[in-house]
Amino acid sequence: MATSNGNPFLDFDITKIIGDFKMPGVDVEALIASQRRNIEAVTAANQLAFEGLQAAARRQAEILRSSLEEASGYVNQVVAAGTPEEKAARQTELVKAAFEKAIANAREVSELLAKSNTEAAEILSKRVSESLDELKSAIANVRK
Repeated sequence: MATSNGNPFLDFDITKIIGDFKMPGVDVEALIASQRRNIEAVTAANQLAFEGLQAAARRQAEILRSSLEEASGYVNQVVAAGTPEEKAARQTELVKAAFEKAIANAREVSELLAKSNTEAAEILSKRVSESLDELKSAIANVRK
């Protein structure tokens, strides 16, 4: 079967197929418009989630680069400390600071992801609510 795009599942007109069923009282155009808005909402939510993921990945790369630069400085500080006791004390301070910074960085990346996921979920939640209102309205119109 020859198709214009090589995929037979994408080479059809859904409005013609649904319109051919001629269901009494069903507004096919409204149904298709509702489904189109659903797809747009899912697309927008996916875009937001993807952008959030990209922002988190960029931030993690910055954190990694910064951490590697700081680590070399930490080694120099420990080596430069005088006695073994001073070296151990300095190393303990640096490990504590690095641990606290790692926790803060993890929290920051987590908040970035949570923000984008929340925004994406809000888009979907709003559209589900609208879709249910549209369904309620369509059912009310069928009764008339």
